[in-house]
Amino acid sequence: MSVLHVRWLGSIDYAAAWELQRELVRQRREGAIPDTLLLLEHRPPVITLGRASHAEHLLVPPEKLLHMGIQVVETDRGGDVTYHGPGQLVGYPIMDLREHGRDVHLYLRRLEEAIIVALRHFGIEAHRKPGFTGVWVGDEKIAAMGIKVSHWVTMHGFALNVHPNLSHFGLIVPCGIHDKGVTSIQSLLEQGVTLEAVMPPVIHAFAQVFNLQPVAALAPASPAPL
Repeated sequence: MSVLHVRWLGSIDYAAAWELQRELVRQRREGAIPDTLLLLEHRPPVITLGRASHAEHLLVPPEKLLHMGIQVVETDRGGDVTYHGPGQLVGYPIMDLREHGRDVHLYLRRLEEAIIVALRHFGIEAHRKPGFTGVWVGDEKIAAMGIKVSHWVTMHGFALNVHPNLSHFGLIVPCGIHDKGVTSIQSLLEQGVTLEAVMPPVIHAFAQVFNLQPVAALAPASPAPL
């Protein structure tokens, strides 16, 4: 079984995480590192504009968002407008799809499956919604997906709402979807939950879905034991 390196980066600025991803993509493409899963939360909060974003889906002028302490970044992932902030577990898999089926759509479905499996640990029955990406509970999205694949190596990934400020999603049309809501693990459980409690189920589910053996790699701080 191949190895999956898991790195917990803690709270990190979006630009710094993006730069790290690009370097790891280069290393993965050269075979210098194995498949790697970066786990983190973005602080300060940021609204990212994907390659398919529409200006009208940003409901507040960028200068006002900056005054609120929220960054606005144009990024190279697929998808529309997305919010990232404290209380959201973000996962950036750096993986060589030549070892995982050479199928981008299959990769997205597996990302969704990993989150669905992880949420069962908390008694949350999540699902896919036909015609949309991401993971849903009822008509509310709990995890968003947005990826980039270059020479079969992936970057960007998923954002799972653990206990973010859900009111910040009202600043955008999340993923360009007008008539659906957004939820979080904490809202559904109606009790406090930490990123540290969510990480182990996510790591195990991700490794299970992709048939990998997770090991902790060098990181600024260690997550809960794998």
